[in-house]
Amino acid sequence: MTKDKEYTATQNACKLCTPLGAALAFKGIENTISLLHGSQGCSTYIRRYLISHYKEPIDIASTNFSEDTAIFGGKEKFTAAIKNLIQQYDPDIIGIATTCISETIGEDVTAYVKEYQKLNETEFPILINVATPSYKGTHAEGFTDTVRAITEALAEGGEEENRINIFPGMVSTEDIRYIKEILSDFGLEYTLLPDYSKTLDGGLWTEYQKIPAGGTSIEEIKSSGSARVSIEFGRFPDECVSAGKVLKIKFGVPLISSGMPIGISETDDFISILKAISGNEIPRKYVEERERLIDSLVDGHKYVFDLRAVVYGEEDFVIGIAAFLNEIGIIPVLCATGGESRLFEKNISEVIPHYKEKKIKVLEGTDFNEIGEYIEVYRPDFIIGHSKGFSSARKINVPLIRIGFPIHDRFGGQRILHLGYRGAQRLYDTIVNTILEKQQNESAVGYSYM
Repeated sequence: MTKDKEYTATQNACKLCTPLGAALAFKGIENTISLLHGSQGCSTYIRRYLISHYKEPIDIASTNFSEDTAIFGGKEKFTAAIKNLIQQYDPDIIGIATTCISETIGEDVTAYVKEYQKLNETEFPILINVATPSYKGTHAEGFTDTVRAITEALAEGGEEENRINIFPGMVSTEDIRYIKEILSDFGLEYTLLPDYSKTLDGGLWTEYQKIPAGGTSIEEIKSSGSARVSIEFGRFPDECVSAGKVLKIKFGVPLISSGMPIGISETDDFISILKAISGNEIPRKYVEERERLIDSLVDGHKYVFDLRAVVYGEEDFVIGIAAFLNEIGIIPVLCATGGESRLFEKNISEVIPHYKEKKIKVLEGTDFNEIGEYIEVYRPDFIIGHSKGFSSARKINVPLIRIGFPIHDRFGGQRILHLGYRGAQRLYDTIVNTILEKQQNESAVGYSYM
């Protein structure tokens, strides 16, 4: 549609900036503070976005670029920022991410880091830097690149330990807690990277914490190079060197790549992997969760069968949600993402083999201007994705079921559970009830029984 028009600028992109993903990943490392090499506006924007979703105070430092810095370079401000962070926060790690302006003028942050370390051999924390220009990639890619950079910087080899690595990707705090619960129930020792389930969704403070407690420890990350195996959620292009691939290449740690365990089939795969690795039977609680889920699908089938939905967001989330919708008899007529992996359509075809016969449209590298045009043509029964799709849903008066990130116009977005049988159960209940509520509200007489 839009591609045939005189249309070059992105309007309301279906993605966020790469350093935002970097800042989120660094929040999952114990006693770590993020530093953006760029202007204050970048850190303010990212803080606003994260705070609105997670409802927690978030400190993100900036090297405070000015007009002069853009011309003469930011080396002096970089050094000053590092010293200030050490003095004010006393972190174990400073996570450094670049921004558009520092990348555009060619700042060599790696050289700055090495020079600082050489001149301050005994008085600095670990410095980990990652290149995250906002004009290239998405927030999910910034997240992935940062997890890889952390792994490259800290992982060490050694004699194999009886533990596994889990790289869950950009999931919710509730998803992380559930993954940890499943791993513990299988009797597995693990390193989960990153873990922001406490740093971004913790308890009430009596005093302000500059760096909240929680996160994956440095020692845990070091041990990842001697793990039995790594499990990585997500489908990455061959040229993408993920954290799991780093450990496989450098230390020979076997890598199992799995789709996001959303819905029945993808969760079955994940549970089977854990069963094989642990040598233990599937805990009865997960057998029962699956049984309840299947029973509920039968109970609610008449309400959702053959409905049509639009789903958008980060690539792996869209693939997982589309697979689940297909499982329950809903047609995801439009699957859209701002990512540009060039594998999106192929991955959709793997989870929905006959997607073309179902007339499912797949869009990558898109924005909400284009998504909105397709929504007006397709007129789906509901839309499923994060808060940025609200205006499109409102325009055609259909419900928006909020999942993923960011969720700015509802409370508890950070605690939405997407993964596993339990996540599928909650999502299914939400879908059915959303459809029933719409029908009930639109009925001339209403009804009290379903």
